[in-house]
Amino acid sequence: MYYEYYPLWNTFFTELGAETVLSPNTTKDIMTASVKYAVNDACLPVKLFHGHASYLADKADYIFIPRLKSVAKKEHICPKISGLPEMVKFSVPNLPKVIDTEVNLRKSARNLNKAFFEAGSFVTEDRSRIRKAARKALSSHKGYTAAMRKGALPLELLNNTKPQKSDDCDLFVALLGHSYNLYDEYANINILKKLSGHNAKVLTPESIEEHLIDSYSSKIGKRMFWTLGKRQLGALFQFLENRVDGIIYVMAFGCGIDSFIADLAERYAKRNKIPFYLMMLDEHSGEAGINTRVEAFVDMIRWKKKDEVNCPAFR
Repeated sequence: MYYEYYPLWNTFFTELGAETVLSPNTTKDIMTASVKYAVNDACLPVKLFHGHASYLADKADYIFIPRLKSVAKKEHICPKISGLPEMVKFSVPNLPKVIDTEVNLRKSARNLNKAFFEAGSFVTEDRSRIRKAARKALSSHKGYTAAMRKGALPLELLNNTKPQKSDDCDLFVALLGHSYNLYDEYANINILKKLSGHNAKVLTPESIEEHLIDSYSSKIGKRMFWTLGKRQLGALFQFLENRVDGIIYVMAFGCGIDSFIADLAERYAKRNKIPFYLMMLDEHSGEAGINTRVEAFVDMIRWKKKDEVNCPAFR
């Protein structure tokens, strides 16, 4: 969940006087270690987490793997993400002590204070310092999310790079998927750059206000209790309403939540006659195949815009 919460936790530990050590962008070596240490039936992002943890094994005094159970009231996070502390501790050798602070806001957001004090106690026993660091961390997170709502992508903010120019873009493509699938450039074969190279402006769920996500996701008629799944559904309906030119759903093979969210997305896209492409990721994904599919998808959108009758959005 680096692309969601890195500014928050980095600010928190730095304010307490600790030095944070970050693993690099995913590489072939990290992917190899991921496959080596993770169980076979884990999805790609969970496998990659093992590889990044392995990289940090001899580079820090502690490794921070929060036990994320819930980040919103009456909602849940994927159980595989919740179980990461145990999975990593018993799979990756020679790890330093793991800070596995539980974050569970399902009943009350006040439980976040408990998580801050528990995590901060590994650095200092001064509760006033922890409280002050928590306030700054939340302020940093608020600024980070506000920038994304204005259209900045997480990679642009975290890497301090210039935003994508949209003046010369003739297509608007919505990219759906969990943040750890959308923004890991090695895992998704750099889908953002590929679309930008085709003069397509990319829109992602992170650009949509939370109250709009809640409102649009309610269209399915029942409460979506998976936080990440709710974000995809809310973003889907918002993008459909604004008539994007096409939708790409980036999904990790074996993801239980996305197995039905992606199917719903395709059904609604078909009803609205919006071109849809399901991009499946695993450790065997090949760039040549992705390039061909992305190019064909973009060409299909342009042909459809030029001659709607003779180019159906599906099949």
